[in-house]
Amino acid sequence: MSTLTRKRKRIGKQTAALKANFELALDKLEQAKPFAKSLYQTDVYQLAIDLSYSYDGLDIIYENAHRFDHAGVFLGGQWEDPTKMQPPFVGGSLRAKQGVNSIIELLSEMRMLAIAKGSYLHESLSIEEANAFLNEVMALNLDLLFLPEMEEEHMPLEDHMVRAQCLFSYLGQQLSFRSIANQIVQELERLSIQRPIMTGRILSMINLSKQLIKSDIDESTKEALEQYIHAVNSPTPLSKEAADQREYRLKLENADEEMLDSEATILAKSMKEMGLVSPYHAVLLRFLNRKSPNKIPAALDLSETGMSCFNAHQELIHDMIQISIYPETSQTVYGLARMLDRGILTQVHVLPAIRSLFDLPIHAQVRQVLTKFKDEKSAISLNGLLISGVVSVLGQPLGVGQGHNPTCQSARAISLWAQHGIGQLLAYITRAVRDHDIDMTFEGEAIHSSLLIGGVANAIGPDLDPISLVLVPHLDKIYSEMMKRTLLRGEDGHKWVNPEFYGVWIPKGFINAIDQMTLHVTNYSAFVKLFYATHHPDFNEGYGLIYPNPVGMFSTNVHGELLGLHAVSIQRIKKDQNGNDRIYFYNPNNDSGQNWGQGIIASVTGFGELEGEASLPFHEFVSRLYAFHYNPFEQGDTYMVEDCLVDEVESLARESWGKNYEWA
Repeated sequence: MSTLTRKRKRIGKQTAALKANFELALDKLEQAKPFAKSLYQTDVYQLAIDLSYSYDGLDIIYENAHRFDHAGVFLGGQWEDPTKMQPPFVGGSLRAKQGVNSIIELLSEMRMLAIAKGSYLHESLSIEEANAFLNEVMALNLDLLFLPEMEEEHMPLEDHMVRAQCLFSYLGQQLSFRSIANQIVQELERLSIQRPIMTGRILSMINLSKQLIKSDIDESTKEALEQYIHAVNSPTPLSKEAADQREYRLKLENADEEMLDSEATILAKSMKEMGLVSPYHAVLLRFLNRKSPNKIPAALDLSETGMSCFNAHQELIHDMIQISIYPETSQTVYGLARMLDRGILTQVHVLPAIRSLFDLPIHAQVRQVLTKFKDEKSAISLNGLLISGVVSVLGQPLGVGQGHNPTCQSARAISLWAQHGIGQLLAYITRAVRDHDIDMTFEGEAIHSSLLIGGVANAIGPDLDPISLVLVPHLDKIYSEMMKRTLLRGEDGHKWVNPEFYGVWIPKGFINAIDQMTLHVTNYSAFVKLFYATHHPDFNEGYGLIYPNPVGMFSTNVHGELLGLHAVSIQRIKKDQNGNDRIYFYNPNNDSGQNWGQGIIASVTGFGELEGEASLPFHEFVSRLYAFHYNPFEQGDTYMVEDCLVDEVESLARESWGKNYEWA
């Protein structure tokens, strides 16, 4: 008998008594004075825990959910205002083992369900908004909705996880699977179009959505989900017939030229359209690499530039495929195609740098890091994993992400170097892997990462690509040390640190909207006008960006409230198809399509975005900007920028992050 079944049987016998006690606890909480409510909240939480293991118990919680706000269930905590709840944070709270966060989150979801079903009419949150919220929560946490086969029988769950799965099972019955499935398709489209290097989140959603296809969902939604499932599993006729990779390899041995051409073309098309790679694609590429290397360009769908690179460097590419392309690194196939299309191998210094990685000695601590990416049964070497990571980063420089780490500066650095400082990046990789140390010069003095302690991040999480996992700990410590050395200068340290850290292409001009001594917003109109005069095509005398420009942003949530500071890179500025000026930028936070509040929603497709780019209308981007670099010799006249443009930006700024600052 499963853990959940045992809990339900135990609770079922006590339902009537628990219902009476729960409602009595709510009565007492409701009658308590505001200053004393915290004394009565605990009783409600504890009784809710007892109820939350059964559908009958959840029915009781739901029937009383309309009372929660008035009674003060969430008073004084971060769940108090339902309009400020954010779907991406729900799963983490439900999975929290310690404290009361998991049960408060469960109660919050039941309140949201009451709003969605119309049994609780909330003055600031509509039925449609509550439904959209819950659909997104379900889509982001499918593992709680669909239990893996046999998991309940063989893997006893801890109590908080039993409650979470019972909640999602309950929500699944109350909500429309059609809406949930549609939300998943939207999420998959939004994430995959950004072409991230790390696709674990996407693959997890695809695998879990297999069970949704069996539900009553729209035919178009079902077809879209099936397209994703086929793309990462068996997109070709031969792969559909094969039981596993070994059988597929045997079928390739017996296939004629026409069949091989068809397999190569179909796999390449699927990869290009979805940005996702099937393990069978890696099997095919390894086979062609040995038997028919002339078919590799078709299997990668190379452009004319890619074809030229392939023809000129076949021996190196053969060895790269042989050592780094395996079913478990299949996503690297996409990176390889993009790397060749970028023409990177035409840069003479790149060839020996990549070749040296094949037999580069790997430091013991780095070996431990890289081993995390290696399956015990895998034949890939650690040097192969290293080259796989290099191929992905060089092929997808805007696919680099910071994971769940406060290291946006370091991720941005890797992205910048992968675009415009490849030799520099490869040199850092070599030193980090071989010596477990890199050094940079700051104002004439060398800084060695191996001699530093700490950094912005206390620890680096594992949700990074291999190159980031190797480099970021070093970069993070060096960047932090550089910033420490500027603390007493009375200005924003980024002014001096960024050009030394990222490279000589960073403009020396710099301005921050926040006075570092008073922490007040000072002369904001001049700040905005200077950005327009140095970046907007109508005001900067026609000077365009040559290199990405690292800028500082105020990160805000869907309500426009300040979350913190964030680092992005402006990639380019141009008019979209509607004639509106847009800023196209790289955001290292793994998901660029964000809602920043006030109707400011970063787009990742639909306005001419390149792979990995996000974009916003010019004035909306500026409204979240707090610091930028500029070239004082490439700017127009600030007095030509109309006051109405400044007023539009300032209004958005004051009503969002600006509420947290004094305006001088």
